[in-house]
Amino acid sequence: MIKTFTSLLLFLAGLPFYITSQSKLDSVQHITEVIVAAPQSTSKAIIPAQQLEGTQLKALNSLSVADAIRYFAGVQIKDYGGIGGLKTVNIRSMGTNHMGVFYDGIQLGNAQNGQIDLGKFSLDNIESISLYNGQKSDIFQPARDYGSSGSIYLKFRRPQFEENENQHLKATFRTGSFDLVNPSILYERKLTNKIDASFNAEYIYSSGKYKFRYKRVLPGSGKVAYDTTATRKNGDIHALRLEGGLYGHMDDGHWELKTYYYDSERGIPGAIVNNRWMNSQRQWDTNFFVQGGWRKMISERYDLMLKIKYANDKMRYLNPDPTLMYIDNTFRQQEFYTSLAQKYQLTEWWDISVSTDLQWNWLRSNLDGLVYPTRRSTLVALASALDLGKVKGQASVLGTFIDEKIDASNEQSASSAPDKEEITPAIFFSYAPFNNHDLTFRAFYKHIFRMPTFNDLYYTDIGNIKLEPEYTYQYNLGFKYSRNNPNKTLVNCMLQADGYYNKVTNKIVAVPKGSGMYRWMMMNLGKVEIRGIDAIAAATFKCPYEILLNLKGTYTYQKAQDFTRRKNPELEKTTWGGQIPYIPWHSGSFIASAMYRSWQFNYSFVYVGERYHNSANIPENYEQPWYTNDMSVFKSMHINNWNMKMSLEVNNLFSQDYEVVLNYPMPKRNYKLTITLEL
Repeated sequence: MIKTFTSLLLFLAGLPFYITSQSKLDSVQHITEVIVAAPQSTSKAIIPAQQLEGTQLKALNSLSVADAIRYFAGVQIKDYGGIGGLKTVNIRSMGTNHMGVFYDGIQLGNAQNGQIDLGKFSLDNIESISLYNGQKSDIFQPARDYGSSGSIYLKFRRPQFEENENQHLKATFRTGSFDLVNPSILYERKLTNKIDASFNAEYIYSSGKYKFRYKRVLPGSGKVAYDTTATRKNGDIHALRLEGGLYGHMDDGHWELKTYYYDSERGIPGAIVNNRWMNSQRQWDTNFFVQGGWRKMISERYDLMLKIKYANDKMRYLNPDPTLMYIDNTFRQQEFYTSLAQKYQLTEWWDISVSTDLQWNWLRSNLDGLVYPTRRSTLVALASALDLGKVKGQASVLGTFIDEKIDASNEQSASSAPDKEEITPAIFFSYAPFNNHDLTFRAFYKHIFRMPTFNDLYYTDIGNIKLEPEYTYQYNLGFKYSRNNPNKTLVNCMLQADGYYNKVTNKIVAVPKGSGMYRWMMMNLGKVEIRGIDAIAAATFKCPYEILLNLKGTYTYQKAQDFTRRKNPELEKTTWGGQIPYIPWHSGSFIASAMYRSWQFNYSFVYVGERYHNSANIPENYEQPWYTNDMSVFKSMHINNWNMKMSLEVNNLFSQDYEVVLNYPMPKRNYKLTITLEL
């Protein structure tokens, strides 16, 4: 059946070429002004994205993408502390590896462990951050875009010039707590009437030293074991980020070419356990990729899009402490990716698309006993979209075909994981009962999976080549109400809510290997069920004295239960049905921004309720709620031909003592000053 389906998809992938050859218009009939690569209209979005952009994005006291994403409903961030600490994102409790992160339309990959460190991406030149549950409501996209349970899209700034402009210059300098030194520069140039260029460079240094309170209570007795204030050490970071881009316009389309380079050295402060306050581990990261995209309307009904990418990532981890275990390991992974997407308009209300992606991943390391795996992935997606006015619908089916090989010259008995073939569907609907579309109801179902990472399959002593993919099943039902009143006090308002049920099966977990507890192996034993509600409310007010007030609040309720079978009956009694680690039952955020002439005042609040750091929901594993209050003030001014902006930020205003991850204390009150000059 799978072979038949594959043949059908490959046939359909070439079908639009034949159709186009029968219907292509003469070039004289093309109207250039109409054929633009504009973002998809929000009216066509069946499942609207949560989005931070413009003044709302600037209002957040956020240095990295991970800091900003905290304000989305249904998202959990794992933050290990400080500017250089690892920061990963999890959507609706399905796991970090089920979240796709897209950099200007192409997914960021990590075949080694599946995790994307969002702390590496600055907000310095980002225009918007969008979060989609299920997948983006656009069938004209690469096949890989269909392959995640949720997606984050980072849209970066593109050069925009007025009639008499040919260049822009923006210089920013930040300083503040933790000995922060953070300069950046952005230069944009109009090379020709059809080609623009941009270059962005940023450097970050921080000692990572901050005061924190560390308190531990003896389990059962309630007595304080110790309560002290200390300084976090070995959390320093030196990081350089360089980005460049070329953007071209052509009749009926556009193209772009971007390159990214990130190089950092940072300390790993580690967990505070057994009264150990200082760690000496270090990590070096070098990430490079170049990617390009080309999109063109071939005829009145037929669109074609090509994407291509090459990435080369290197990571070195050093533990020089001989009292633990001396480790000096280097990992290098490479990725080559290409995608061809085609969309054909059958009628004014019915579109179809076919996307075909090819991807190769390689991993090499000096780790003893690690084989050198190579993964070749072929993805073919067939999708259709209907727009009947009040009723909109989309359906897609994704075929994923994985072929793996290894170079086992050091391990003659080793073998590669078997090939994988998966067919996964998704379906989305929305209904607007009124002609003005102020109120819409939406629903979706999606079945998707994530492949085991190279570490899951091949890591020395713990990898298991027999692992199956992790599967997710998503059910969502919700509504959105929005109203615009440009000439009234309430300029606009929005309210939306979604109820959902997610199930994760074949979850990959580490279990003891044999009778001892000192050796472990990865196994498909996990099962998680998630029931939740996400709610968002936002409003903009025109107030007296020329004050414009923006308000936005989010709330999330999640009951994420672990139903993993365990060999130890006593252990299963304490974990069966327990809330999974670090997922709170209640969480939320609030953002307020007031603008008065050249001034802007911002306040933001994040709350994470009680949770447990283990599936055994017992008092010893209980984690208290935490919250942070952040405030900032912006001032804009003109100096000759320069626009100058200054901001002062106060984070964790009330100096809350908290931990996002057990034994990784977060900073107390801290400050940041930013000066920006634009020409």
